[in-house]
Amino acid sequence: MTILKRLFVFSTLCMSLLIISGGDADAQLKKTTDTVKAPPLTWKEHWFEHDLLVKLVYQDKHVAFYYDDNMSKTVKWPFKAMSDTWAYVKKTYGDFGPDPKLYVVFHQSNTLTGGHPSPYFDASHDFHNVLDCGLPDWTNSTGQQIGIPIHEIGHIVNNASHGTKGSPSDALWGDSKFMEIFNYDVLMNIGMKDEAARVFEQMQGQYDNFPRARTQWFKNWFYPIYSKYGKGKVLNKYFELLSANYPKNANNRFTKRMTWGDFVHFWSGAAGVNLKEQATLAFGWSDVYEAQFKKAQEDFPNVKYK
Repeated sequence: MTILKRLFVFSTLCMSLLIISGGDADAQLKKTTDTVKAPPLTWKEHWFEHDLLVKLVYQDKHVAFYYDDNMSKTVKWPFKAMSDTWAYVKKTYGDFGPDPKLYVVFHQSNTLTGGHPSPYFDASHDFHNVLDCGLPDWTNSTGQQIGIPIHEIGHIVNNASHGTKGSPSDALWGDSKFMEIFNYDVLMNIGMKDEAARVFEQMQGQYDNFPRARTQWFKNWFYPIYSKYGKGKVLNKYFELLSANYPKNANNRFTKRMTWGDFVHFWSGAAGVNLKEQATLAFGWSDVYEAQFKKAQEDFPNVKYK
């Protein structure tokens, strides 16, 4: 299985755990996080096909880093890169549970390739914010070696911002569309503008077949909104508005499947302007979208824009 396919499978499996988690996990979370403990020196993996004993190799106020025995201890660039990333995420999107640290597990492997995330309310990873990534080589802070970990952190943002659980947006943007602008923004803000420029250039030729053929999510939707209406602030505002207004149950889990009308309405609220014209350019527009958009405006009147 290719790295990208494994990346999708891991992320999908992890997000499925969020959907099926219920009240028992919420009760266990409260017990577990009443007292935040120091990261253990060793940690036995117990998720998916992962069953290795990994060892703590670095920690600061933002991250706790674990390597498997195959990882070269000379690979140290991820420490600052992930610490800076998590610090920026918390500054931009707020806290993610009571523990300020992101738990990062790296594997040097030809089989455990790709990555997956786990937000703090997930029992499967002991109620830590976790990213677990594997590649055959980690010697360079470019390409997939920096892109995959940031991508997985983006899933934590997408699924755990502002105390809410799950992502109604996934029904529309799938596994990775938000991550493209998220990765770009993070790279711009952790001192890796050259790498951000490479992401930007790559996205100019990136096409998807949803919601229609040759859709360019980054070029025609996310980047215009990002560049015109506040950069990281507008990305956070979208999740903030969802948390405050989108239907949830008593455990703060989203309960409504998002429509395209909801999607454009909430992004318009984040930007402060009506984005129907931008949505038409990016995705096309139909009578169904128009009806959904009008209904979203009626259903969520507190989401306002000009």
